[in-house]
Amino acid sequence: MRLSLGMVGGGEGAFIGGVHRMAARLDDRWTLVAGAFSSEAGRSQAFGRTLGLADDRCYGDWQAMAQAEAARPDRIDAVAIVTPNHLHHAPARAFLEAGIAVICDKPLTTGLADALDLADAVARIGAPFVLTHNYSGYAMVRQMRAMVAAGTLGAVRVVQAEYAQDWLARPLPGNKQADWRGDPDQAGPGGALGDIATHAYHLATYVVGTAADQVSAETSRFVAGRQLDDDVQLRLRWAGGARGQLWASQVAVGAANGLRLRLYGERGGLEWSQEDPDILRYTALGEPPQILRRGGPGLSAAAQAATRIPAGHPEGYLEGFAQIYADAADLVAAHKAGRPAVATDLPGVVAGVEGVLFIEAAVRSAAADGRWMALGADA
Repeated sequence: MRLSLGMVGGGEGAFIGGVHRMAARLDDRWTLVAGAFSSEAGRSQAFGRTLGLADDRCYGDWQAMAQAEAARPDRIDAVAIVTPNHLHHAPARAFLEAGIAVICDKPLTTGLADALDLADAVARIGAPFVLTHNYSGYAMVRQMRAMVAAGTLGAVRVVQAEYAQDWLARPLPGNKQADWRGDPDQAGPGGALGDIATHAYHLATYVVGTAADQVSAETSRFVAGRQLDDDVQLRLRWAGGARGQLWASQVAVGAANGLRLRLYGERGGLEWSQEDPDILRYTALGEPPQILRRGGPGLSAAAQAATRIPAGHPEGYLEGFAQIYADAADLVAAHKAGRPAVATDLPGVVAGVEGVLFIEAAVRSAAADGRWMALGADA
């Protein structure tokens, strides 16, 4: 069954909006039928026409969209929120109150109070909520998660995560994407911290299976005049004894999209890189390294389910993103039919709250010269 999708944000010049639209189309599970692509009605309608949408479903603001779609007999099944961070909470809350499922870009919100408010709304209303931590959609990331959960590594001891880019290594005046990410009023309290360190943190905790308990952080602003961090270096502690390090930088000259995760346990280790995503290196203690390939033999059911084409035909960013949308379609379809949702590996509102806790604790730690800070909601 194909479901109907609306979108808030993602208009002309917005990179991530196009990515969401491509990902939603890839498996033929969603049809985009409505949107508030701009805060100016004429621009929203003009952009919607380029996507083949009807004029009466191209709205000038998300408030009008939520109200109108809730009243339609053919209303959207879910809304994708692809706005700058400060415009996640209010639209998400409005569509949840209308009983419409939400697919929201990360981070969940710019502050903990709003994140907890959304978590309460999801619990009270029961509408599906998906957070697009898209790297969790990669087949070999799900293979890592399955191997850790099965005890293949034994107790996890060391977690090393990094996410290195160079696109902000110099000022980019007038660049729409750089401008809002460097504005605390739109991005929230973290720069690279909120933009990419949250991806690395989610990836680490997704594979380990639990959120970290404490963080010690140092944040830097290497480019003159920048209001938010462009490089972060952190240490992490898990209650089970694992220790971790996380580095995220947008000023690492020569780095493109260097998201990488390495895990080492009592009996083995795993290494994965987003720039070579079909390959997972596994080493059992005292044995030669093994190369596990997406689509190859010996993989978990979770990895197989996230595989579209045979091994050797590279899958990547769009397929990983599309897996989130495919899983979201299963979740929303089950909700519409009144069926229990099939268990999935989807990140949801709880992962969103954990991400906001991570950002806020790291900011506090950096302001206190790296003092360890708790990540719990009572911190």
